[in-house]
Amino acid sequence: MAFITCFGNIFVIGMRSLIRAENTLHAACIKVLCCADCLMGVYLFFVGVYDVKYRGQYNRNALHWMESVECRTIGFLAMLSSEVSVLLLTYLTLEKFLVIVFPFSDLRPGKLQTSVVLASIWLLGFIIAAVPLMNEDVFGNYYGRNGVCFPLHSDRQEKPTAKGYSTGIFLGLNLVAFLVIVFSYSSMFYSIYKTGINATDLRSRLHRDVAVANRFFFIVFSDALCWIPIFLVKILSILEVEIPGTISSWVVIFILPINSALNPILYTLTTSFFREQVELLLCRWQRTHTLKKDRKSLTSSSVFMETARVPCYQLPTYLQRLSLNGADPRYA
Repeated sequence: MAFITCFGNIFVIGMRSLIRAENTLHAACIKVLCCADCLMGVYLFFVGVYDVKYRGQYNRNALHWMESVECRTIGFLAMLSSEVSVLLLTYLTLEKFLVIVFPFSDLRPGKLQTSVVLASIWLLGFIIAAVPLMNEDVFGNYYGRNGVCFPLHSDRQEKPTAKGYSTGIFLGLNLVAFLVIVFSYSSMFYSIYKTGINATDLRSRLHRDVAVANRFFFIVFSDALCWIPIFLVKILSILEVEIPGTISSWVVIFILPINSALNPILYTLTTSFFREQVELLLCRWQRTHTLKKDRKSLTSSSVFMETARVPCYQLPTYLQRLSLNGADPRYA
């Protein structure tokens, strides 16, 4: 899980940095989201390292591990990653909601506004994750309540302040963000269905935003599959229902990071623009490789004539389609 999460997000950051996108603000938000998701992979990596270290003798080292600085640090990283990811998805959803529901209004954020929002989200996520570390007398060992160092499961020994804080985060902030996302997407698709306008120019203007909204819908759907079990475990722990410790560990290690691992596939690897750009890069590499290889046996002029027939530099097929339909291919 750690390898898949880190590799996928780093790959997306690298490819989006190499492939120039016309909508640079959207690309910047995606890369920032990848950075947040990558922190979850770092958390999983260190959990795996210490799992190997204490394997076969964990019971003798459990208390030492849960009270260690390492446990608190990786717990901080996991909380930072999850909260920044939730807040970013909420912001991106609200942005698309305003654009699609109010297509004629000038509500698109500029570069300065986007930078301020992204910085504010990271600052808020850092504060949320760091507050429990500032006063151990009030919060106790907030991140060291279990072996995976994530404050999901509450018990009777947990301090009331820590219990209320984690409840406010998971069943307050995160649940509200989830409901806002569900409401926004419901309103977006209802608005699109209700209008049913046949005007070609309006459909062209909405094309790019609807395509992006559809892609983010699947991202949010994967988040729902991840967060609903989190909500259920938290509610059951508050109701003091007996939950085996292994259940919480499985939820944190294998369910919580699923969206961090799937996000690169959903918002980059499956997009038409990305596939076309990768095909173009591969075609150019093939032309260069063929030219260098065949120069040894053929004349450079004949090789140039043969390789020049490969249509690598034509407009990608899906961009040609959009252009013929009147849409702006820059935002596809």
